Amino acid sequence: MSLLSLKEFSWERMIAAVDAVRERACRAAAALQRAGVPHAVIGGNAIAAWVARVDAEAVRNTKDVDVLVRRRDFQRVIDALESVGFVYQNVADVDLFLDGPEGSVRTGIHIVFAGERVRSDYLLPAPDVTDSEAGPGFTVATLEALVTMKLTSFRLKDRVHLLDLLGVGLIDASWCERLRPELAVRLQELIASQEYEA
Repeated sequence: MSLLSLKEFSWERMIAAVDAVRERACRAAAALQRAGVPHAVIGGNAIAAWVARVDAEAVRNTKDVDVLVRRRDFQRVIDALESVGFVYQNVADVDLFLDGPEGSVRTGIHIVFAGERVRSDYLLPAPDVTDSEAGPGFTVATLEALVTMKLTSFRLKDRVHLLDLLGVGLIDASWCERLRPELAVRLQELIASQEYEA
């Protein structure tokens, strides 16, 4: 086991980490906007933007930025993001942009293609970029699009994000009626787990 070099506890470093994510998201979105590339922020930052509309204290920070674009616009995406300092890479079949040559994959801009399955075994493809609303400095996927994506992938972090939405009342059991049966079962499972823990 390697020895970690621990720094002192620091509010400044914690705040700087959150600010850095926001700055990357806003810089990327502004570049895409200037280039006329339809897009929407998805993933944890979009969930946080929705949660903040109800309860800022319930917001969970996310280190990377997921952006939904159309594949036919991808060269324009590359041009736009590289013009503001991002560096394109494809890592393990994931298209992403590092924040400069020394940037980290963990804190990069990750691209998801509209209308395509993120993984071949996913039940549904990603939504279109038109399933979005104007947000805080960037366009955010609609709540319905986000819920569908999170229920489709349903990894641990997706379940946590869905619990955040349930926790502030943005979604509830009534949503099961508007979802595909396979996704409704997953939402019911999460709701039941909440009730069990209460």
